[in-house]
Amino acid sequence: MTADAASGNVATFIGEVPLLNAVEGRCLCGSITFQYEGTPNWTLHCHCESCRRATSSPLTTWISVSRRVFSFTKGTPRYFSSSPGVRRGFCESCGSPLTYESERVPEELHLYAASLLDPCAVSPSRHVFTTEQLPWLEIFDDLPRYATTSRGRAAPVRTGPRKP
Repeated sequence: MTADAASGNVATFIGEVPLLNAVEGRCLCGSITFQYEGTPNWTLHCHCESCRRATSSPLTTWISVSRRVFSFTKGTPRYFSSSPGVRRGFCESCGSPLTYESERVPEELHLYAASLLDPCAVSPSRHVFTTEQLPWLEIFDDLPRYATTSRGRAAPVRTGPRKP
């Protein structure tokens, strides 16, 4: 781990050597690139207002990976503290959002699925914070929907889209 990584200026580094079976991503301008190895902890669609505002989009699709298998391979993001215990990484050159980090889950790093070189490499398993879902957006999949988080013993409020 580099001194920068130890100080919290960047996410965990695991070296400059490309990983076997690496999944790669980047910001819009290519100033920041990253990789992780293996299967994500989870991939989901988040409808919360905070994520919508951070991306100026109607929802965000997140990937959770272990910090142990993640590295920035080029560049260093800047960070914005969006709420207590939460910081969001972005490219200072093009403004692309890249990461979400929370003190509640310090061993995880959350990435935007759209930042992957191949976003089809992952597949969401659920929707969260559907109580904050915009009324004019509906996704016609059969994934479970959770009112807020899906952590712990939360039960889905429904499966599939809202009924008219």
